[in-house]
Amino acid sequence: FPLFLQVTSNCFTISNGEMQDVGVGLYPSMSLLNHSCDPNCVIIFEGYQLLLRSIREIQIGEELTVSYIESLMPTSERQKHLMRQYCFVCDCPLCQDRDKDAEKLAGEERVWKKVKDAVNGVKYPKSEEEWEQVLAKCQNLLSSSEGCLPDTNIYQLKMLDCAMDACINLKSWENALNYGIRTLGPYRLYYPGFHPLRAVQLMRVGKLQYSQDMFPQALETLKQAYTIMKVTHGADHSLMQALMELKEQCEVAMRMQ
Repeated sequence: FPLFLQVTSNCFTISNGEMQDVGVGLYPSMSLLNHSCDPNCVIIFEGYQLLLRSIREIQIGEELTVSYIESLMPTSERQKHLMRQYCFVCDCPLCQDRDKDAEKLAGEERVWKKVKDAVNGVKYPKSEEEWEQVLAKCQNLLSSSEGCLPDTNIYQLKMLDCAMDACINLKSWENALNYGIRTLGPYRLYYPGFHPLRAVQLMRVGKLQYSQDMFPQALETLKQAYTIMKVTHGADHSLMQALMELKEQCEVAMRMQ
């Protein structure tokens, strides 16, 4: 039981290049880092190797912090999560100010609660048929919430992400792009500055624009991803190498037009 508690409190979620969870691991030295909902560092993985990257200038004597949880939650939800798993109350500036809570839950409450339940109920599909069912559900909810929820509502945003993933798995590139573009404004709002999730989302949208021969738009999107990723991932990361290769392909395609 003590070992179980140690793993629960100190493990790190290992993610792949697109920030999707693939496992958990124990990294004892990194477990010494404390939490902030507005951290000055992020954790990135290269395979099973954990990389700690600073995302803003750190003053001499300033503590290094990371976020233990996904920040795309209202303050009350973040506090519940932190108390339940880590047994502490966060008093970082973001929690004290309850910054962006209003935007996160904007729109009609009865509608976003319905969308929230639907998002929480989605299980990762394992077949094309299941992906089609997920997409149909997303499209139905997005249609019914039109005019009631802005895309900045976090559950609406998660539904857009889910619809985008479904379209990508079903190779419906144009529809995936339409959903992806709608997420970029909210991502910019909730992941300002240098954040790996925003960089990855920009790269995904840039790929889709490239697939639709929208080369100028793709290049601009990929440049935005590059600006963030060179800070969050570094020049030697495999995802950064893939981004630079795609950016070069886009530049070549533009010259050939």
